[in-house]
Amino acid sequence: MTFYEFVLFVHITGVVVAFGVTFAYPLMGAFVARTDPRSLPTFHRAQAFVGRTIISGGMLIVFVAGAYLATDADVWSEMWVSIPLLILIVLGGLGGMFFGPQETKAAELAERDLAAGGELSAEYQAVAGRIATVGKVASLLILVAVFFMTVKPG
Repeated sequence: MTFYEFVLFVHITGVVVAFGVTFAYPLMGAFVARTDPRSLPTFHRAQAFVGRTIISGGMLIVFVAGAYLATDADVWSEMWVSIPLLILIVLGGLGGMFFGPQETKAAELAERDLAAGGELSAEYQAVAGRIATVGKVASLLILVAVFFMTVKPG
């Protein structure tokens, strides 16, 4: 095994670790809402925690390993490198500026609503809906990045 191959392994592993869980969030959220709605605040706090730790850390690994690979192979100008890099930057921004704050807000709203009588408010539903919608967009972006990195069009 060459060092390049090892770094490629680290890069791919970083993608799997950072973003794999995000594809399960919709199913986990629906399951929690259906089976134990009182756990929704914990679910949303767990999302925010995973974002701050695993996803952010994984993104850093993806970036550093990818930068090494692109530099070593001299492919920075390739579309299949620049588009996934742009997607990584967008996802990082969404994590810090949207997902983290919105997941924390969803946890607080769910906690407030459940303490007040058990019905989840329209305000909570709106925040959870925004998280779900932007989450779908983020998932699509992840798949686009994986497509570009594997197919290498252009």
